Amino acid sequence: MHAGGLNYADAVREFKRRYIQEVLANHKGNQCKAARELGMHRNTLSRTMFELELDPAQIKMGLKRPVGSARPVDSVSRIARS
Repeated sequence: MHAGGLNYADAVREFKRRYIQEVLANHKGNQCKAARELGMHRNTLSRTMFELELDPAQIKMGLKRPVGSARPVDSVSRIARS
């Protein structure tokens, strides 16, 4: 971060974003469980997510498996040939 010319405030903001995203991912987007692990109230987590421009819907969407039609065609054709 430092070598890239990122100032301290931006580095702290980016660290918070990544850390909260990781904790939320570990709890499958559940803000109550994530807030408990982070040692903060759920409302504080929600406010922090708003300030960091983290969208809880995007976090949850990133955790979902792709629908069947989104799977690569090669893997389906290999199964059919077996």
